[in-house]
Amino acid sequence: MQQTEESFRQYVGDRLAALSRVAYLLTGDVHQAEDLVQATLIRVADRWDRIVRGGDPDPYVRRVLYTQHVSAWRRRKVHDEPYAEPPDQVTPDPSGQVVVSLAVRQALARLSPRQRAVLVLRYFEDHTEARTAEILNLSVGTVKSHAREALERLRTVAPELAAAREGR
Repeated sequence: MQQTEESFRQYVGDRLAALSRVAYLLTGDVHQAEDLVQATLIRVADRWDRIVRGGDPDPYVRRVLYTQHVSAWRRRKVHDEPYAEPPDQVTPDPSGQVVVSLAVRQALARLSPRQRAVLVLRYFEDHTEARTAEILNLSVGTVKSHAREALERLRTVAPELAAAREGR
């Protein structure tokens, strides 16, 4: 029992920052990301013995994180508030990375949670379509269509991202 608890504490200490980053990318909100990570860790804590016996716990914990995110989205009854329209023309800014970062966050907030999860897994976590499908319990075709639709939506709602990418 003591060894299991210590193993869990060690894992949380080592992986909390990475899990928090992914949760933030999924939710777009620091507080929701913290809640998502906490709910995930609570969920895996009771099963930690079995999880570590199966090998590397990270894939299992990340899958719980993604499924918790989608489940929370399904339970939510309140609609997200719309964001203001982006400016017609992006002006050069000495802190260009901040501008791009904010634009990415706002654009990701306009996607459905499942689309965000697909993009995070495919392009931030660098998983294959098959691995993304496995983690989210979707078909590969659904992953492809979610990725295609999400990227198209990003091009529509955040054209400044294309301009920022060309200017790198």
